[in-house]
Amino acid sequence: MRRPIVAGNWKMHGTRADNARLVEELLAGLPDGAAAECLVCPPFVYLQEVGRLVRDTPIQLAAQDVCAEAQGAFTGEVSAAMLKDVGCGFVIVGHSERRWIYHESDQLVARKFAAAQAKSLVPILCVGEQLAEREAGRTEEVVGRQLDVVLELCGVAALRAAVIAYEPVWAIGTGRSATPEQAQVVHAFIRERIGMRDAKVADATRVLYGGSVKAGNAAELFARPDVDGGLIGGASLNAEEFLAILAACGSR
Repeated sequence: MRRPIVAGNWKMHGTRADNARLVEELLAGLPDGAAAECLVCPPFVYLQEVGRLVRDTPIQLAAQDVCAEAQGAFTGEVSAAMLKDVGCGFVIVGHSERRWIYHESDQLVARKFAAAQAKSLVPILCVGEQLAEREAGRTEEVVGRQLDVVLELCGVAALRAAVIAYEPVWAIGTGRSATPEQAQVVHAFIRERIGMRDAKVADATRVLYGGSVKAGNAAELFARPDVDGGLIGGASLNAEEFLAILAACGSR
């Protein structure tokens, strides 16, 4: 059975004081033996300190991005080995904001995925379409292409140690969310796409939904059979909201 995950992507938000307060509130509200795994993804500069705050707790540390290169003269970049060294267990790769704002290609995302796994980090591979692509009926074409590039570079077995997050770009930070039915259709497509290569891997791979998830819509989204949790943006900065989302995921 796939254990659900709720990951809080803090993006470029927070201060040391804000982060300490948020972690304290999350730890105070997390139930013992929560059904869902809980991850927080702080900005790079706060990873070590937040890692110290969550060490030996149910909250796991994740990074928001990683360099595709192992080391070298890459000013401003952070390697997988560095993330592992400060306590990260997971890292987001291919977030829509990296793809569309910073023009990261499918090939670069696949290389980041491989770099993460080379240092035993679990990549959270983000895939998703823009609004124009959805309206043109190209959702499966776009999502399939993004997934296939990773599968061709790393092989389907790599997904045994990875997570996928479907995040329709038109629902990121807009307040709009895919309906539970829309999310389920794409999640089922992702699982079917993987299943064409290996049915057992497809059945075991956790596929999260990301895109304006809130306490008010989380339970209905997470009730869908192929939705295994969420990659949460703005709502993860509010402890009460994030805990409610975690609770909704745990009750699926």
